[in-house]
Amino acid sequence: MSAAESTGLVPGGGRVAILGATGSIGTATLDVIRSLRQCDPESDWRAWSISGHSRIDSLSRLAAESAPLPETVVVSDESRRGEADTCWKNLNLQGRCRLDFGPEALVRAATAPEVDTVVASIVGRAGLESTLEAVRAGKRVGLANKETLVVAGPVVTQAAAESGSELLPIDSEHSAIYQCLAESRHLAAGSAESVAPQPNAAQSLSSSPADRAHSLNSGNSAEDSFSRRFPGVRRLILTASGGPFRDATTQQMRDATPAQALNHPTWDMGQKITIDSATMMNKALEIIEAKWLFDVPADRIEVVIHPQSIIHSLVEFEDGSVIAQLSPPDMRLPIQYALTHPNRLPCPSPVLDRQKPWEMSLLPADHERFPGLSLGFEVAKVGGTAGVVVNGANEIAVPLFLEGKIRFTDIVELCRQTLRSHNHESSPSLSRLLELDAWSREHASGLAAKIHI
Repeated sequence: MSAAESTGLVPGGGRVAILGATGSIGTATLDVIRSLRQCDPESDWRAWSISGHSRIDSLSRLAAESAPLPETVVVSDESRRGEADTCWKNLNLQGRCRLDFGPEALVRAATAPEVDTVVASIVGRAGLESTLEAVRAGKRVGLANKETLVVAGPVVTQAAAESGSELLPIDSEHSAIYQCLAESRHLAAGSAESVAPQPNAAQSLSSSPADRAHSLNSGNSAEDSFSRRFPGVRRLILTASGGPFRDATTQQMRDATPAQALNHPTWDMGQKITIDSATMMNKALEIIEAKWLFDVPADRIEVVIHPQSIIHSLVEFEDGSVIAQLSPPDMRLPIQYALTHPNRLPCPSPVLDRQKPWEMSLLPADHERFPGLSLGFEVAKVGGTAGVVVNGANEIAVPLFLEGKIRFTDIVELCRQTLRSHNHESSPSLSRLLELDAWSREHASGLAAKIHI
């Protein structure tokens, strides 16, 4: 009997497709899989497939160092075929694991029948199609790519409801909330089972669109739907470190350099998410993600500043109690939770050293210095096409700042102006969302061209 089976519960499965393996989430996932192979060998944990875009040397080395080798390695940038073939020859990987190329290859990896769990960690909107197809295929999906729900939340959650796919968050904040909601999910499932059969508890997140449809058909409000799904819950509270400019003035942020913005005090992340953390657009995107992931009204979400990044999020209940999830800042814990839920197994992430003092402070968020927060709540409130437009503009603005073409404070302003310039639609199709993604990028680029620094 495996360590997972000893609990009497069934996890997502040991064969994992890692979309975006060369980033920080992808390499951490590989580390988690190596650990799980040691502590739960009977479950045969392995990276069935891995993908990368342009960092071919890194991707090739990750494949060569994996044991067992991945069945498939995907290079989504087809122009890198020659470089990949050379690496395969140099590392003696030819005939040992298959190379596949292009965006369609990402979909093939995500939907392969052998794959149990897909870790969606491709940065930005580029991960949408492969993640959506994994959901449609009924896979357990560990969501590290928040942009998927920001861009196409209603489409993705509806697909999950129809396929039975499990959407489990890897973002540390949303993973923390999911863990803190365990009692409420249990209460809701028990109440529902007294009326009609329900899916298993691990599918509780993916059932939210069906609940939403029931709410609309029965005339209940979104508030009623949330209260029914999470009885006794008053508010979801996301924590934010505050980034490198937590105590900076608006003028200091206006004059900030890319090097200053990339100097995050607690997390080691890629450039895009580090800049998003500095502007707090990362938290804005997490507000929108939480709205879709938990089917929660925007006014039931709150953001507080927690500089130490030990408290990853909190849930407040109607009786005034607050439950929090705490751990040192290390993404391997939420990654493993998404892979093994509902089981708890030894994890390679560090534990909280209780033999030394820990300072854990909570501070109110400053919406004036960080207007991205207010923008996030606005988008979460209106839903529809707002998310894709703001996300597209942000994905244009961040590299422009890193290239020195706009100021740090221009990033959120470009997002805000792009949102104001579009005609909001409440129930867009996927094709319409993709059209607006392209439009928002073009519009933001045009706005940025008029900025003189």
